[in-house]
Order: sequence, then structure tokens, then C-alpha cells
Amino acid sequence: MNNTLALIKPDAMQKGFKDKIRKDIMENGFVIVEEKTLNLSIEQAEGFYAIHKDKPFFGELVEFMTSNETHIMKLEKENAVVEWRDLMGATNPAEAESGTIRAKYGTDISMNATHGSDSNENAEIEINFFFKDL
Repeated sequence: MNNTLALIKPDAMQKGFKDKIRKDIMENGFVIVEEKTLNLSIEQAEGFYAIHKDKPFFGELVEFMTSNETHIMKLEKENAVVEWRDLMGATNPAEAESGTIRAKYGTDISMNATHGSDSNENAEIEINFFFKDL
């Protein structure tokens, strides 16, 4: 079994899609090991997305991620990173396969409902960012 990080982003939270997305996750064989809902601070959003700090959309991304609550989950499943990314669908909801979370709940490339780790290494880093013991 592997773990991955899943975020239900502020756009999906604001539209009330949290329970539907959680249901999709569990119906696809994932176990939600840990979860919590946070209003990310500017510092948390900047820290989490630090890899993008030099990109022109960074400020807009931080503003978006601090605009409403985010639901954060540690998921477990065999091949969790790939399986979660497949379930999410393409980053741009307009290009996401029918039935994927982003196709169902995303609006555009920025407001695409969810985030998922892109590798096992990043999954560990991202899970520790939100669930490490302080």
C-alpha cells in the first residue's frame, strides 16, 4: 500500500462538493487515513506551493488557496499516487476524461477542484507538510 496527498481545493469546498468528492475517493478503493479541513494561511499556501514561487501565477495561486477552506486528506491504496491522479483527471477540466473528479467538479485550469501529489517522493513531503507532528 502507498500513500498520497489529496486536497479538495477552495473552489470545490465553496460549491459544497466535499462529500461527493470523498464518496468518489472511497468508491474507488482508497482509504482516507487522516483528514482535516483548514483555512490555509498565506504562509502555509506559500510554503506548500514554494516550487512555483518564481512563476507568474504564484500570487494568484496563493490568493486562491487562502480564499476558502481546503480539505486535506492522506489517502492509502496500492499505487496511490497514480491511481489518485487518474481519478482526478487532467489538470484542465475541459480536457479531463468524463467521470473524473475534475471533469465533474472543476471549472477551469486554476479552479480544478483537487490537488494530488505527482510522485511517491512528493507525496511523502506533502503529507508531512500537513500531517507531521509539531
